[in-house]
Amino acid sequence: MGYYDDHAQSRNTQKKKQWFIPTLIGFIIGAVLVVLALPALIDADILPYEIESANTETNIGNQTENAGPTQTVNVDIQTQTTNVVAEVTEAVVGVVNVQGDSFWIDQASDAGTGSGVIYKKTDDDAFVVTNHHVIQGADEIEISLADGERVPAKLLGSDPFNDLAVLRIDPEHVDKVIELGNSDNLNIGEPVLAIGSPLGLQFSGSVTQGIISGKERVVPQDINGDGVEDWSAEVIQTDAAINPGNSGGALINMKGQLVGINSMKIAEYAVEGIGFSIPINTAKPILDDIEQDGKITRPYMGVTPISLTDIPSYNWRYSLRLPEDVTHGVIVDNVERMSPAAQAGLEPFDVIVELDGEPIQDVIDLRKHLYIDKQPGEEMEVTYYRNGEKNTVTITLSATDL
Repeated sequence: MGYYDDHAQSRNTQKKKQWFIPTLIGFIIGAVLVVLALPALIDADILPYEIESANTETNIGNQTENAGPTQTVNVDIQTQTTNVVAEVTEAVVGVVNVQGDSFWIDQASDAGTGSGVIYKKTDDDAFVVTNHHVIQGADEIEISLADGERVPAKLLGSDPFNDLAVLRIDPEHVDKVIELGNSDNLNIGEPVLAIGSPLGLQFSGSVTQGIISGKERVVPQDINGDGVEDWSAEVIQTDAAINPGNSGGALINMKGQLVGINSMKIAEYAVEGIGFSIPINTAKPILDDIEQDGKITRPYMGVTPISLTDIPSYNWRYSLRLPEDVTHGVIVDNVERMSPAAQAGLEPFDVIVELDGEPIQDVIDLRKHLYIDKQPGEEMEVTYYRNGEKNTVTITLSATDL
């Protein structure tokens, strides 16, 4: 049986070899014929489905080549923002604070740089507004124009309380003057642009964009650096980036109008997304005053004030003998001789609680009432406590220059 089984298995193997080789050859010949005949079948539209012609390119590069000549795509990126920037950028300049003996050129140096805005031009002068702290302590001041040229500037006057200063330059250097807007008309969420020289003149003309985040923000200020708040600035808050060097630069609305003067000093802490700007409606009367007189003329009382809250509350009752319901006011620390306050009979340790019938909380309240609501030569009613007794006196204010 073994012989017959082996012999049958051998015959089966031979049969498989006999049909496998012809089948393989037939498959190869058929495939070649299909490849050769396929273009003719496609052209004759005989196939029941669509196949792209061999001449059709199957990659993006070849499609581009067969699509004809390459065309340049022009994109119009001109917007209201770019138009505004192009319109106002020449009016925003750099301000250089030069300190040292200018006779010895190598001893003079740029103590600091900031920004400024050309806001007015006459036949004889051109005027630049910047921050007081930008030019403070300067022996000389230079203006860096939009084209990089540096020209000398003269300081007409400055106001440390509102952090403003006015410079004068030769009008022959000025081609563009910015238009003043109305900061009272600003709306929360309105887009604005900040233009200046952040981090130095190498970045002059830098533009940042944001919105009006808040109006009439009250920010306490330490003017003389003694750690005591001397003033309370009412400012515009914006999220447009305002960095060192932007001080004195322009806050612009989308009409290309100047609505604020940026100030880094007001924002003493570097907080991302919060910048402050002096409203142009606040700045304008101060600029006019400096232009006319070269100084700021303000009403003068002749007292050295201290906020009641700056001394221990123990002294309120036992030293000043104030009633228990008196928790705010201004202590008269000193009275200058022959001043309006001295002539009206005010004395040291008097505690002022009202001016013209309005409550006075602290030194900031007193100064704001005096500097904003009153004029030199006007009368002012002062209500105060002395040894526990309430008194009222009328003062005729004189003038003082800053």
